[in-house]
Amino acid sequence: MNKVYACIDGLDNTACVIDWAAWSAQRLGTPLDLLHVLERADRPLLSDFSGSIGLGAQEALLEELSVLDAQRAKVALEAGKRMLADAQTRATAAGVASVDVRLRHGELLDNVLEMEPDARLFVLGEHYRASDTSMIHLDHHVERVIRSVKRPVLVVTGAPFTPPTRVVIAFDGSPTSRTTVETVARSPMLKGLPVIVAMAGDDTMQAQRQLEEACHSLATAGFEASIALLPGEPEDVLPAFVKARGASLLVMGAYGHSRIRQLIVGSTTTTLLRLSEVPVLILR
Repeated sequence: MNKVYACIDGLDNTACVIDWAAWSAQRLGTPLDLLHVLERADRPLLSDFSGSIGLGAQEALLEELSVLDAQRAKVALEAGKRMLADAQTRATAAGVASVDVRLRHGELLDNVLEMEPDARLFVLGEHYRASDTSMIHLDHHVERVIRSVKRPVLVVTGAPFTPPTRVVIAFDGSPTSRTTVETVARSPMLKGLPVIVAMAGDDTMQAQRQLEEACHSLATAGFEASIALLPGEPEDVLPAFVKARGASLLVMGAYGHSRIRQLIVGSTTTTLLRLSEVPVLILR
């Protein structure tokens, strides 16, 4: 586990993915690999026209489409090479000592899984599909990677990159969230940043005790740590809390046995991920 992998696709937030990946690689003291995957089209170019046009015409159309498909593949390959070269220049300018590029074919998830044994962190970009928050869903590439890999995943929004100045850990007292706190305490990636351990739910003695224990673990590791107990459901109160506190990063565990688990591993969407206006670091 000695590399940061940035999965870039040339869409709107590619620059943000590169910048966050460069920052992460420097904080972790690891090389950075920039990955771009040329995926096949989701559906064929040609429908079944048998019965509506003659056989000869259909064969001619198939041949023409085959030529166009080859041209499109050639253009995509050249565009991918140029994008990776520009990304490498950007990451190097940001101060990363070792930057490599990988142009691959196939499915993104297959390539990510192949590189997982050597990965310390994956960085991906989120792409929102609607302006109404009730209609926003998580990009299927991001969701599949989160569900499949056992390495940390940083999901980047489209906001211009600025070095993070504060971190919020989504905490619920479960073993998973306690492991998240312990991972943050050990990792150099977030070292030196103020941390707020935030729990959504009822104000009980048990909740206060769990928060104090988490805060103590971080303080022992040298963090400036504080706690917040927010009445309500996590999906209702955490995004607003993160925004109001000016936090640059939300951290949470990927699996658990509570409401946080329901947020992170949903059937079709991950509610907190899609509602967060700041990047989300998901830890195992």
